[in-house]
Amino acid sequence: MVSERMKDYGNLVEELHIVLLCDKAHTKKLPAKTGGSANTYGGKISDNVWIYPTNSFFKFMRPFDAARIGKKLVFGRKFVRGKSLITAQDPFECGWAGLKVKRKWRLPLEVQMHTDPFSPYFSGFLNFIRKMIAKKVLRHADTLRVVSESIKNLLHTSYSILPTTISVLPIYVDKEKIENGKISFDLHARYGWHFIMLTVSRAMVRTKFPNTGLIIVGSGPEERKLKSLVKKLKLESAVIFAGWQDNLTSFYKTSNVFIQTSLFEGYGLALVEAGLSGLPVITTPVGIALELQHSKDAYIYPPQAELFAAGVIDLMENNQKRENLRMNMKRALEQKLLSKADYMAKIKDNWEKTAKKVKS
Repeated sequence: MVSERMKDYGNLVEELHIVLLCDKAHTKKLPAKTGGSANTYGGKISDNVWIYPTNSFFKFMRPFDAARIGKKLVFGRKFVRGKSLITAQDPFECGWAGLKVKRKWRLPLEVQMHTDPFSPYFSGFLNFIRKMIAKKVLRHADTLRVVSESIKNLLHTSYSILPTTISVLPIYVDKEKIENGKISFDLHARYGWHFIMLTVSRAMVRTKFPNTGLIIVGSGPEERKLKSLVKKLKLESAVIFAGWQDNLTSFYKTSNVFIQTSLFEGYGLALVEAGLSGLPVITTPVGIALELQHSKDAYIYPPQAELFAAGVIDLMENNQKRENLRMNMKRALEQKLLSKADYMAKIKDNWEKTAKKVKS
C-alpha cells in the first residue's frame, strides 16, 4: 500500500510532510484530521507523517495549490536549512511546485524521475508542456533520482546535467513477497485455454492456435478502445478484461507468457513482477528491458504486431525456450534488485546529501 510506503519513508526522517496534488474527490480517502497546529492543512497517517491534499477545483490549479501549501508548511513547521529538503516525485507538475518552494525558502530540491520524457511516444499537447516544465525544473534541481542508467545518460547528454548529481535507484520490488505469493486460482481451469497471455496481442496467434487466450489486467482510458477492437475482431471468446486487481499472484503464476507492448516506460514494474513470478517475457525495448539481453533474458522487439506474434508462437512451440527465458530473466532481475533495507538506506543517504546543498 502507498500509505505503508510513506510510513517507511517517515522512519528515515524526523518529519515527513506530503502534499498530494488532487481534487476534492480524493480527500474522502484520506485519514481524518487529528488536530493541532502541526496538522493545519491535512491528515496525519503516523506519528511523523502528514498528508496535505490540494483540494483543487481545477486540474490545472493543482501545482499552484501545492506550491502555496508547501510554502506555508516550510514557514509554519520552521524547516531548518541544512537539515531539510524538498523532494518531488516527478519533474512536471510536482517538480514545478517544488521549485517554487525552493526559490521562496532556498531549500535544496530533489527531483525523482519514474518515466521517460525523452521517448518520441511521450507526445501530445499536455506532454509537450510537461517537457518544457521538466527542462527548467531538472536544471535547477540540486539532485536527481532516476530509475535507470539509460535515463541518467539521457539527462547528461540532453540537458548537460552532471552525472554526479544523478543517482540511479530502481523502483523497490518486494522480491520475496512475489516469489512466495500463494496461488488462489488457476487461469487455465477458469477459462479452459491451453496457452494464456497477459497483455495485448493480435489475432494472428489465435489463427494458428485457436486454444489461446489473452487476459488484460487493469483499467484505464484505453479500455473502451480495446473492448471495441476485440468486438470488431470477433475475439470476445478469446480475450478477458479482468479489470483492476489488488492481488496479481494467480495471474502471474498461472499464465504462460507476459507481454509488454508499452511505447515508453520509466522502469516497468509489471514486467519485473512477471519475471520474478516465473513468466517468460516478450517486451518492447523500454524501461528495465533496455538492461536485458534479447533472446537470453526476454524477447525484446520494436512495437510491431508481427514480431510479437512470431515471438509468442515461437515460445508456444518451444518449451525449452520458455524455460530458458524464465530462468534467465529471474536470475537477471534478482541480481539487479535491492533489499528493502538497502533501498531505504540509499534514499536516506541521498536525502542527507541533498539537504546539505544549501546555497547562500
